[in-house]
Amino acid sequence: MNKSSHEVTYGKLFISMLTISAMTFGGGFVMIGMMKKKYCEQLCWIQDDEVLDMTAIAQSAPGALAVNSAIIFGYRMKGILGACIATIGVILPPLFIISLISIFYVIFQENYMIRIALRVMRAGVAAIILDVVVDLSKDLIDQKNWWNVAFMLIAFIASWVYRVSAISLILVSLAIGVGSAVINRNKAGDHDVA
Repeated sequence: MNKSSHEVTYGKLFISMLTISAMTFGGGFVMIGMMKKKYCEQLCWIQDDEVLDMTAIAQSAPGALAVNSAIIFGYRMKGILGACIATIGVILPPLFIISLISIFYVIFQENYMIRIALRVMRAGVAAIILDVVVDLSKDLIDQKNWWNVAFMLIAFIASWVYRVSAISLILVSLAIGVGSAVINRNKAGDHDVA
């Protein structure tokens, strides 16, 4: 993939984030999947393996996953100003939609057609989230780091079967990641001395 096949501009970044945010229902994971398709496959602004790292950081940081993702993706592509522009692009559509819904809340709450539409959307959102999980898992497997693949499966089983909290899994993952980085750095330092 040629990273510079489409030039990154603030305008393109804002419009793409605004569009993704306006057309995405289902939360941050769905949005990450859309960002991956847009920025990796269509615009070639970032590499596939970077999305895994950015998703892990966005998931670990406090706050909404969609906003965290916009900050990280925007910063990666255009620095601090890019992070600000991407964040504004992601925040505007939900702000507008929620404001509109709050004005007509009683009408929406009692409307049978809207309730049916929301139920149907849940099924679609579940399918999109599953697609994102499978896509990110494939990227992890493609890296052929079997320790990470094993840890992904262990974390899934701990969360799904044993109901271990996401916070606990994130903290354990953070500790293992930092420990692994320290060990690898020390090994590299030992090789440099030898």
